Amino acid sequence: MSDNQTSSMTISRSLFIFSIFYGGMVCIAGVLGNKQVSLGPLAVEAGIFPFLLLVILSSTIAALHGKEVADKLVKYGFLPLIGSIVLTALVYAIPASPKMDPKYLDAFNTMMGQTPRIWIAGIVAYGTSQLLNVYLFDRLKASVGKYVGLRGGIAAVLSQIVDTLLFVTIAFYGVFPITDLLLGQMLAKVVLSAVLVPILITALVRLGNSLDGK
Repeated sequence: MSDNQTSSMTISRSLFIFSIFYGGMVCIAGVLGNKQVSLGPLAVEAGIFPFLLLVILSSTIAALHGKEVADKLVKYGFLPLIGSIVLTALVYAIPASPKMDPKYLDAFNTMMGQTPRIWIAGIVAYGTSQLLNVYLFDRLKASVGKYVGLRGGIAAVLSQIVDTLLFVTIAFYGVFPITDLLLGQMLAKVVLSAVLVPILITALVRLGNSLDGK
């Protein structure tokens, strides 16, 4: 193997570590979304936490390695997302062992028996909001400059509003009134994005530079 081939196969430690973590968050988001949690007066689905981490990670990668790499990360994220959906559907369709405790089977079926409409909503919302987040983060560089936390916070707020609109509308429109759910989810995501995203992006960019020896 030539030196050029070896160089082309080498990726930075930060990109390697953050990409693994990103893939894990893509898969776990749908599972955690089965639980509603209370944030003050708001009841929101817990999937917002891994989705916020996805936003933070994609912005961090854009800051460390550029928009093109961050866009590829988001696109490659479709692989674990779709793979986990297909595997879940396969396991759900396979008959359960008669030795399995019925209460555990009922709990599994309740959590994992999502409709194709919800799966489609998740795929569309993920791709659109994450690519939008990277785009906005990169475009804000001209006006905000080196303040990655501020850029990340603004991009996260706007992209998470779009994420909520797409997911809730595609998944639940016509099933039940969605106005309260939309408002609650948007408010929670906006507040969490404004408070947590700037701090965590700044911390992860510093960690990434440290991992890469910069």
